[in-house]
Amino acid sequence: MSRSKSQPILEKLVITDIAAEGKAIARFEGMVVFVSRCVPGDMVDVQIVRRRKRFMEGFPVRFHTLSPAREEPFCSHFGTCGGCKWQHLPYKDQLRFKQQQVADALERIGKVEASTILPILGSEQLKYYRNKLEFTFSHSRWLTQDEIQSGDPLTERRALGFHIPGKFDKVLDIDTCYLQPEPSNEIRNFVRHYALENDLPFFNLVRQEGLLRNLIIRNNLAGEVMAVFSFFRDDSPVIERLLSAVAERFPQIASLLYVINPKANDTLNDLEVRLFRGKDHLTENMEGLTFSISPKSFFQTNTRQAYNLYCIARDFAGLTGNETVYDLYSGTGTITLFMAHNCRKVVGLENVGDAVTDARKNAGQNDISNAVFLTGDIRELLNDELLKQHGRPDVIITDPPRTGMHADVIKAILAAAPERIVYVSCNPATQARDIQLLSEHYRVIKTQPVDMFPYTHHVENVALLGTLHRVE
Repeated sequence: MSRSKSQPILEKLVITDIAAEGKAIARFEGMVVFVSRCVPGDMVDVQIVRRRKRFMEGFPVRFHTLSPAREEPFCSHFGTCGGCKWQHLPYKDQLRFKQQQVADALERIGKVEASTILPILGSEQLKYYRNKLEFTFSHSRWLTQDEIQSGDPLTERRALGFHIPGKFDKVLDIDTCYLQPEPSNEIRNFVRHYALENDLPFFNLVRQEGLLRNLIIRNNLAGEVMAVFSFFRDDSPVIERLLSAVAERFPQIASLLYVINPKANDTLNDLEVRLFRGKDHLTENMEGLTFSISPKSFFQTNTRQAYNLYCIARDFAGLTGNETVYDLYSGTGTITLFMAHNCRKVVGLENVGDAVTDARKNAGQNDISNAVFLTGDIRELLNDELLKQHGRPDVIITDPPRTGMHADVIKAILAAAPERIVYVSCNPATQARDIQLLSEHYRVIKTQPVDMFPYTHHVENVALLGTLHRVE
């Protein structure tokens, strides 16, 4: 071990495992060391950047031995942009670690029996699976270590790309991203070239000045594209020339929109979205259902795998056509409407008003009359008055954010006493915590991990809970 008081280097550590959040694990003098960009079997020198009583964190500065399991990353931005952190892992190993992540959380926190956890459902598509990406303009891009060490003069610092993890004001200029199908890269690179050629002001994230802020690109399975530009100020002639150039170059952009955002943050929810050309939405089709996707809509970003996820949730619900179903955190109504044809009535509860508006629109355009969508805090909505009005649920579907369900929502579910609960989660740890809180009256019958995001450590999990007297 090198003896630098501020930043020690631990030499020849052997990577033995992968942690829940995707970092690799080594040990030094009985202490866990979390290391980025490594795989089990690597032997590395590790630069420590954080030290706590029970663990340390660092990054590799020298590889002595490369693991035979390691694969060559296919993206030139690997290790810097912060996305696709597992490009160096074979996909079969990614699935194995994700399966273990779900099992560890459910068994340790939720006290769930291992036999209830089904094998993970992998994604058939490993690249170009996302239907939405957001890029940020910056007047001063992030410099890689290779650029800094090269000593070459830096003639251009403006960037259009992704934020560096943990650094709100640092943006990595992206050339090629393998997450979204074309013309995503073509649009972004054209916009950057146009902006540089016409000397348009890229945003200064610290000083909050400039013109070009963000670019969101969405697509559907039919190949249509939505592009949403965010500008700091309303410079109409410049904006019109830019958007006209984009529209002319990319006729497949079916929805070209923009916002003026003078705020200190990048959120669009409270801003007016202006239509420049085309439609104000895209549509996606799943199993005969048509979903409208507006600029502010949430829609699962891996469409093909989302369909598999929804089918699993519906299968777990065990619907016969006579049930009353409640869908908590229903968003734009995708899961809700998937359930509608198989139950008597379904009630979607969601706290984002725009999402409920989209959900009602989706129900109407699909001629679904047995779905009701309500807006408000679910802790307040799910009460005796609601149950009296719409009937007690036979099945509750819940798909909460990463933080899981509030304790008051769990109490309301217990009071509503459905026969079955289908819990869809993007965070096995908070899902396991909530399952433990429900365990007084419910036990897990089965769970199905689903990989929505290849080359990342993220994993979805669907759990079926039944009342104790009905557990099979």
